[in-house]
Amino acid sequence: MIDKFNPSTVHEPAGYSHVTISDAGRLAHLAGQCPLDLSGAVVGQPGDFAAQTEQVIANCLAVLKAAGATPEDVVRSVVYVVSPDSEVLAGVWAQLTASPLAGAFTTASTLLGVASLGYRGQLVEIDLTAALPD
Repeated sequence: MIDKFNPSTVHEPAGYSHVTISDAGRLAHLAGQCPLDLSGAVVGQPGDFAAQTEQVIANCLAVLKAAGATPEDVVRSVVYVVSPDSEVLAGVWAQLTASPLAGAFTTASTLLGVASLGYRGQLVEIDLTAALPD
């Protein structure tokens, strides 16, 4: 079982939960998923946040499935976006929460604007932890 809640002693979050508690015995810790296609190339044109976010979503879904999990099994997410602009971060967040991966972001989630990521031209990365169903 996964329980998500927001204590009344802190602000109401915008779509995510301050606390996620899982009684699952096994957790899957996914490596940060990057906007790389099967050949290992960064997708999209330079600066194309939407194309990169779509690839990261696809990669997250594939890795969750391989681990025997779904987006609804995610207990923590961290989203990294190469931008200091809060509008860019909000746009990536909106794309994520409207995607088939949306259930992963109702849990304890963090969205960060960062200076750079590991691959040249990379703009988005997502790190997930999922509670594996019995």
